[in-house]
Amino acid sequence: MPYYYPRSYSEGAAARIVSLVGGLFALIEGVYILMIVLNADEANRFFTFIKGLAVPLALFFPGLFHTGNAHLDVVVNYGLAALFWLVVTGFIARLVARY
Repeated sequence: MPYYYPRSYSEGAAARIVSLVGGLFALIEGVYILMIVLNADEANRFFTFIKGLAVPLALFFPGLFHTGNAHLDVVVNYGLAALFWLVVTGFIARLVARY
């Protein structure tokens, strides 16, 4: 009679890594949103670092919606980018965990 091994901790590791990356991308977008809304100093090195990460991660979302309020534009457009990363990486993680 064959012995079936229970699912080990390492089998879902790839899916957890994919989810972690998506969460990290969404966190970067969220920090950038907060820095813009709270009027962070744009000359600060940390701000430029986060902006350098957030803008490319936002893909095609910046400029997608124009509400007439610059802060609301950032919240909506970069918030959609964060949501995009959570949904896409969650979907990929489920596919990876399946196989």
